[in-house]
Amino acid sequence: MTHLRYAYNTNGLTSHRLDDALSLLADTGYAGVALTLDVVHLDPFAPDAFAQAEKVRARCDELGLGVVVETGARFLLDPRAKHEPTLVTADPDGRARRLAYLRLACELAGVLDAEAVSFWAGVPRPGVDRDRAWGWLTDGVRALVDSHGDRSYALAVEPEPGMLVEDCAGWARLATEVPGLTLALDTGHCVVAGEHAPEEAVAAFAPHLGTVAVEGMRRGVHDHLPLDEGDVDLPAVLRALRTTGFERLVTLELSRDGHRAHEMVPRSIATLREAEGA
Repeated sequence: MTHLRYAYNTNGLTSHRLDDALSLLADTGYAGVALTLDVVHLDPFAPDAFAQAEKVRARCDELGLGVVVETGARFLLDPRAKHEPTLVTADPDGRARRLAYLRLACELAGVLDAEAVSFWAGVPRPGVDRDRAWGWLTDGVRALVDSHGDRSYALAVEPEPGMLVEDCAGWARLATEVPGLTLALDTGHCVVAGEHAPEEAVAAFAPHLGTVAVEGMRRGVHDHLPLDEGDVDLPAVLRALRTTGFERLVTLELSRDGHRAHEMVPRSIATLREAEGA
């Protein structure tokens, strides 16, 4: 079996210029980058965003890095409300803004030659009927699949604890109603929400995986930790990925550790290689 291909998320490299971050990842042995479109790294709303994307693609080609596009920036659409608006926001104009952004992210993913575009459902606000929110979600996701579902990258929905789609069962329901989706499986989330252990989720949903993330996480607590902390059996997860023949990038998200990325980037790849060999 070949080695897995690892990537590091730029939301954990926010104190680095993007070009410096890419060089750091390549020099440390990563095979790719999970690029969170954000105000600090490739702002998708910048007038020259597509020109920037072309330069990033060229640089990644030079460094031998694959790309996954992440769309979960905290304040990109609203500087006063984290992650808002979403596809389950009550305001139809807000939902339209999120859909327009996801379509823009997909266009940029095409320029970046990305393997996948990852996005999530959002959290229904208090007072919002969950059945109505589900209808809004399926309408928005179906519109995205209709406009961008036939591209070279995977459209991958990530279950997030506390969101309307918070586990693999929620993803399966959505994928049944909106064909054309893949699963963005964050294995750490499996110890917070859902019925599957992380390695079991890999095996159960192997044919549907568009991208996979790993990190440490404690049972019942949605807090991204270094790989060697928490309750995730990392060797078991990596063994499951290799057994199923997963070939896409396996990403690592440590968004609260940007201040020590110079330590976490090499520490993480060393932990991954050690766990893969266990």
